[in-house]
Amino acid sequence: MSIQQNILHIKSTLPEHVTLVAVSKTKPIPDLMEAYTAGQRIFGENKIQEMVDKWEQMPKDIEWHMIGHVQTNKVKFMAPFVSLIHGVDSLKLLEEINKQASKNNRVIDCLLQIYIAEEESKFGLDEEELTALLTSPTFKDMKNIRIVGLMGMATFTDNQKQIQKEFTHLKSIFDRLQPLQTANCKLQTVSMGMSGDYQLAIACGSTMVRIGSSIFGGR
Repeated sequence: MSIQQNILHIKSTLPEHVTLVAVSKTKPIPDLMEAYTAGQRIFGENKIQEMVDKWEQMPKDIEWHMIGHVQTNKVKFMAPFVSLIHGVDSLKLLEEINKQASKNNRVIDCLLQIYIAEEESKFGLDEEELTALLTSPTFKDMKNIRIVGLMGMATFTDNQKQIQKEFTHLKSIFDRLQPLQTANCKLQTVSMGMSGDYQLAIACGSTMVRIGSSIFGGR
């Protein structure tokens, strides 16, 4: 199937409340434009420089999501245009995003990345760190960021029960945090699920899925 057919097929399987992020990292602009022509407007990249290059060359009604691990010294390059930063895993990174957003007269939406997997390689906050961050005076003073939800990545395994347990855990943290809503924390999004497990993620409460290979083919 073509990229266009893949997009239309996947969208037909998604409930209305679930947002599709087309993971376009490493893919050339013609591939992205094929998805764009099929109606896709949200693209996810994991390298800031690649995202900047694509943003400069592509239509300006696209929402760009940064889905990879973010280095603080690179935030300034995407601050003028990025729509959502998925992998925020420290107060230090949040401070830099807030600073760069302020310089661009913007409020940048962010997801806090929660560590739910049983793999050492995954980034993210644990529950203690998450609560400490959201209740810290530094966070409360940030005027140019808005936490709009949580993001998590399940363990890379074929064990569906384990993946389900991890997704359910993330949703339970999201539900527990609902009373914490503040001026710069409006939790609406649970971003979990990729090409191999997005249907299970949706069943566990995901409202945003990141799909790459099922749209664009393997890397």
